[in-house]
Amino acid sequence: MQLEEFVKKFKELKAKGFVPSTRKGPTGIGHTLETYLGLTENNIALPDLHKIELKAHRAKGNNLITLFTFNRKVWKMPPLKAVKKYGSLDKDGRIGLYYTMSLKPNSAGLFLEVQDTEISVRHIFGQVVATWQLQTLADRFMQKMPALLFVSAFTEERDGKEYFHFYRAQLMKETSTELLADQFRAENILVDLRLHDKGTMARNHGTGFRTYEEKLPFLFKSITDL
Repeated sequence: MQLEEFVKKFKELKAKGFVPSTRKGPTGIGHTLETYLGLTENNIALPDLHKIELKAHRAKGNNLITLFTFNRKVWKMPPLKAVKKYGSLDKDGRIGLYYTMSLKPNSAGLFLEVQDTEISVRHIFGQVVATWQLQTLADRFMQKMPALLFVSAFTEERDGKEYFHFYRAQLMKETSTELLADQFRAENILVDLRLHDKGTMARNHGTGFRTYEEKLPFLFKSITDL
């Protein structure tokens, strides 16, 4: 589907007002939007972009979503050493680094430091655990989400069934290292360490970079109401 066709179909859907959900549960909003637009896959295209990510958002919802994972060549100390030195017991009784990093030190003394060109996980005694270049993160973000169609909907419940009124669609494009640095400082982008001790090595599930749905617009330089 080309963007022009999406805009036409979205205006028709918006004019319908509240429509019944086509699926129960959290994924109902996305399934309903795709069903009414006639999309079998999330495949809206722009001439200058290979694809546009489509995201449906409940106006009062604030779910966490994963933007991407990135863990390549970022560790300044061996991951297993970091786990043994700063880890804690996870739910399975393993020593692990399962922390959502904050600008304030956590119980292990680890915190996130944000500079103009990089972010780092550090210990209060000075040890640098891992460092990510902001340009690398910006490139990774644009690779995973070169553009976003962010569709917002009001919701209401009728006789136990959820209804949606899709009232706004915004096209979001481009980011920058400066913008991402600001969002890390505002803690609108969360950094999740996810690794544990596996004996002779650390099992790493990939550092996750996440945000709340309502914060997604803050991550883009260009926002256009459709």
